[in-house]
Amino acid sequence: MFFQKDLETMRRSEIEALQLERLRHMVDYCYNHVPFYHEKLEQCGITSGDRIKTLSDVQYLPYTTKDDIRDHYPFQMLAVPMREITRIHASSGTTGKPTVGCYTKGDLNRWSDQVARVAVGGGATADDIIQISFGYGLFTGALGLHYGLEKLGATVIPASSGNTVKQLMMFRDFGVTGLVATPSYALYLSEAMKEQGYPRSDYKLRIGLLGSESCTPEMRAQIEKNMEIFVSDNYGMTELGGPGVAGECELRCGLHFAEDHFLPEIIDKDTGLPKAPGEAGELVVTTLTREGMPVLRYRTKDITRLNYEPCACGRTHVRMEKVMGRTDDMLIIKGVNVFPTQIESVLVGMDYVGPHYQLVVRRVNFMDNLEVRVELLDGSLLEHYRELEELQRSIHDRLKSVLGLETKVTLVEPKSLERFQGKAKRILDLRNEKES
Repeated sequence: MFFQKDLETMRRSEIEALQLERLRHMVDYCYNHVPFYHEKLEQCGITSGDRIKTLSDVQYLPYTTKDDIRDHYPFQMLAVPMREITRIHASSGTTGKPTVGCYTKGDLNRWSDQVARVAVGGGATADDIIQISFGYGLFTGALGLHYGLEKLGATVIPASSGNTVKQLMMFRDFGVTGLVATPSYALYLSEAMKEQGYPRSDYKLRIGLLGSESCTPEMRAQIEKNMEIFVSDNYGMTELGGPGVAGECELRCGLHFAEDHFLPEIIDKDTGLPKAPGEAGELVVTTLTREGMPVLRYRTKDITRLNYEPCACGRTHVRMEKVMGRTDDMLIIKGVNVFPTQIESVLVGMDYVGPHYQLVVRRVNFMDNLEVRVELLDGSLLEHYRELEELQRSIHDRLKSVLGLETKVTLVEPKSLERFQGKAKRILDLRNEKES
């Protein structure tokens, strides 16, 4: 099933011709309307879209980073007068000034189309009743999915996050068939469903459109098992306009990029040079149709790879592999690159332990050390030293095999680690604290 079949099944030559036309326009648009880009394009000698002869010429355009957007907070990256801006979103700003996203009426219309595509790809239809358990507000996820699903014709319940008992009540009473949430909160809801004890027949849930944070195949399988639903992943970020950049179809063999709206690249995160097709690296994205706040070559910090082969579902736009990790989430422990998703893939589904974990990083004698705190499913195991020791050793050995690194494994009581209604915060970095 498709939302915009003619666009989603274009031939590769048609996609690239449209991207080239829109890229040339975007270079002119940014040069003429955004002072930041006017200066940057002057510096690299590309002051007209006519200088872009092929799509590969995108590599000669300047990069944009999160710091660039923050340094021009809040509205210095706008390409239109404020009177043409219809809505403003922003990131949480937990590590400094928030990242602001501004939208014209045209941007909002295109955005809802992009999200509707992702929703249909994940199995949503006009007959679905979908509960959005993202937090509403400046965050792009909730309203982004909200308007996309409404454009599709689905019934939308703007539940927001929190109040889990009420969330489950609405599942049952309103006949909810679809859930929008972070994977972390979906997992928490799935555990609460089991604990409440209502029979599965009281629920009509069938799909989960999860996003806003990475979801390993292991965590997805756990959510699907607990809730008995089909889960798909989608991708987006405030800097690019929010969700709708890419999303999985029901075959789940990569996230289909909306290539008529975005031009993706893969680069070496250290050198900034383009990677060969199929190689993993940092994802860089240029917006091709955004009016209010366009971005050229935005460095996402997400590590992935691209597959240009058409999908068996019939969609022809490039597929992005599920994000392997973020360069800013990556820990370097004793020279070894460690991503939280690697640890999650080991823990989720193991006997006797739950899917909740915490990574604690300390600096001891000028060396970084990693402790992995893992939550037990049954607290009575804490009274059985031998079994506890065997489980601890098993987790340690599996982590060493995957990471190539010695870690300290600590088993903790059930429900002692924090649950998250939004993005999960797994890393506790104590390296700047004085040793006691």
